[in-house]
Amino acid sequence: MRFTAETQGWRYSLTVLDDTIKRIAPQDRSFREKAKERLDQLTMPHWALGRLMDLSMDLAGATRSLRPPVDKRVVVVMAGDHGVVGEGVTLYPQEVTRQMVLNFLNGGAGINAIARVSGAQVIVVNMGIVGDLTELGEAITLGSLISQPVRSCTDNIAAGPAMSRGEAIQSIETGIDIAFKLGPSFDLFATGDMGIGNTTPSSAIVAAFTGASPAEVTGHGTGIDKETFSRKVSVVEKILATNNPDRSDGIDVLSKVGGFEIGGLAGLILGVAAMQKPVLIDGFISTAAALVAHRIAPDCADYMIASHRSVEQGHRVALDHLGKRPLLDLDLRLGEGTGAALAMPIVEAAVRILTEMATFEEASVSQAE
Repeated sequence: MRFTAETQGWRYSLTVLDDTIKRIAPQDRSFREKAKERLDQLTMPHWALGRLMDLSMDLAGATRSLRPPVDKRVVVVMAGDHGVVGEGVTLYPQEVTRQMVLNFLNGGAGINAIARVSGAQVIVVNMGIVGDLTELGEAITLGSLISQPVRSCTDNIAAGPAMSRGEAIQSIETGIDIAFKLGPSFDLFATGDMGIGNTTPSSAIVAAFTGASPAEVTGHGTGIDKETFSRKVSVVEKILATNNPDRSDGIDVLSKVGGFEIGGLAGLILGVAAMQKPVLIDGFISTAAALVAHRIAPDCADYMIASHRSVEQGHRVALDHLGKRPLLDLDLRLGEGTGAALAMPIVEAAVRILTEMATFEEASVSQAE
C-alpha cells in the first residue's frame, strides 16, 4: 500500500507489507514527555494512579496527542479453521467455528455481551472457514462480516506446513487491508479470534519464537482432559520437529505452524501501528499473532496494549517475551476478544486522567512541601 488521499491515505501496490512496515515508527517521545509533565502536576500524590498513568503516557506517545482519541471502538474477530484438528487436540468438532461465527453475527456470544458494555462494535472476518457461508450474505452486506478467506482451512501442521509462504503473506496483507479500511471509523482497536484447534498452532508459534518447550507453552484450550493434554503436547513437539520454523523470520513461522486468522491478526496489528493508533491485544491466540507482528516489525509493540493475562500458560510466556504487563488478570480463557473489550474502559480512564483531572495550579490546591 502507498499513501494517497483516497482511502485514509492508502491504496494497493505490489509491496503492501513492505510499505506498511516502513510506516511503523516508535512512539513519539516528545508527546510522552509532555504527558508526563502534566501527569506530574495533577492533584494527587505523585503517580498515585500508578499504571493508569503509565498507560496515559503510552497513549499520548502512540497517538501523538495530549487528548488521545479512544471513543470509537472496534473488536475485530478473525476466524479460521485448522487441519491439525484431525490430530485430536480439541474436544469440539470443526463445524463449531462456522456455528460460532453465526453466533457472533446474531449478537449471542460472550464478545457481543462485553462489547455492548464497552461501547465497541464487533466485526467478524472470515479468513478461511470450512463449510457453507452463503447464509451469511446479509451480514456481509451490512458490514458486520468481512469475508476474505485465503482458503477454507490450513493444512495439518503435524504433517507439514500450514500454508505456503505466499498464503502467509496474503493473510497478513488481508489484516493490513482491513485495518486501513476500518481506520477512518475507529480510534481504538481490539483483536479477537475464533478457530477450533487454534491453541495448538499458537503453542507452536510461542515455542518457536521464545525457545520455550512445548510442555511450557501448551495449555488446556477448550478444557481438555489430562490424556488429551498429553497428546496435544506430543503433537506440538511433532509440529516443531516436522516444520523446523525459523524464529528469525516471522513469515516463516506463520507459514509453517500458524493459521490464517493468526496471520490476519498480525496484519491488523501492523496496520493499526502504521496508523499510529492503539490496539488492545486479547488472549493466547491474539498474543501469538502479536509475536508474529513483532518479529516482522518490532516497533509495532509500541502500539500494543496487553489487555489481560489468560490462564493459558503459554500466554504468560508470550507476554514476557514481548515485555508486556497485562491490565487485567481474571482467569479468562475464552478468546473472541473478550479480555480486550473488558479493558477498553480502563483505556478510557487513562485518557480521562490525562485530559480531565486538574493540576494543583488549575485547582488552586497546595502541593506537598
